[in-house]
Amino acid sequence: MWVFTNTGFVSAVQKGKKIQVRSRDEKSLFPLIEFAGVELIRTPHGDYPYRVEISNEDFANWLSKMASNISYENFKYEVSNTRGYEFSDALSKVWSIMHDVEDEDARKRSWERIFPS
Repeated sequence: MWVFTNTGFVSAVQKGKKIQVRSRDEKSLFPLIEFAGVELIRTPHGDYPYRVEISNEDFANWLSKMASNISYENFKYEVSNTRGYEFSDALSKVWSIMHDVEDEDARKRSWERIFPS
């Protein structure tokens, strides 16, 4: 699972009985380390150079806390305030490239609620 928050970007996977949360920069893991009291693991030769191991429950609670604390109206603007322009610029590139998977007819309809059949 990839998770973008106003404090960073992490990737979470199951490793044994724990969730391993990885990041490209250690700052992205600081809020999780503070929340769960876990130790930063440095893996300079791995695909992600920083990791923590955490219980599924603690990870779910952290995600819930992050969602409950949303108080901004524009995510990209909030990230530029919390992480700076360089991080915000990288995030904007991800946001932009995701247009490639937008539904073909997504912009052809007028505003309406769409319910699955």
